Amino acid sequence: MPLLHKPNTPFPKMNNLIVGLGNIGQEYADTRHNIGFRVLDALAGASNAVFSDRRYGYITEVRLKNQNLILLKPSTYMNLSGNAVRYWMNEKKISPERLLIVVDDLALPLGTLRMKASGSEGGHNGLRSITQQLATQQYARLRFGIGADFDRGQQIDFVLSPFTPDEEALLRERIPVAVEAVKSFALQGIDRTMNQYNGK
Repeated sequence: MPLLHKPNTPFPKMNNLIVGLGNIGQEYADTRHNIGFRVLDALAGASNAVFSDRRYGYITEVRLKNQNLILLKPSTYMNLSGNAVRYWMNEKKISPERLLIVVDDLALPLGTLRMKASGSEGGHNGLRSITQQLATQQYARLRFGIGADFDRGQQIDFVLSPFTPDEEALLRERIPVAVEAVKSFALQGIDRTMNQYNGK
């Protein structure tokens, strides 16, 4: 029976597209809606990777064993995130099972992580745009809880508000965990990652 892989030769590199959702511009930099950007910044920073301004977004790449993580922060603003995702999936020839969206979630307590293989958009405009552009809900997403401490009718103001100092202290603990969950998705797949990180 022939060997599937020759000894002493590297395994083929697998590309993964990791998309952090957010809005560009300094006025949005530290807001709750930009937690996806912050997770990708932490992941890139740990590898001394630097984002470059490319079409539809800021791009960098991180090598992780036999995986290549293409990190994308869309520059389209949240409501048109799908344009950037579709373009870079085509550009880098990314299969849907190698796509992961990192997104803020009002329905989860602050810092809670939940990886899902698919699902509804939950009222999130960034996810809605991606679903429209890809014509499917079958893509992985890592939901990062931002809490829901706002009065009726104040949702938009809340998601576009900065975190409090106490919340920032918690984020310093939780963002690194989200980074590890992203790495686990690339190395172990979504099922093992869900078992390991969901709700923790």
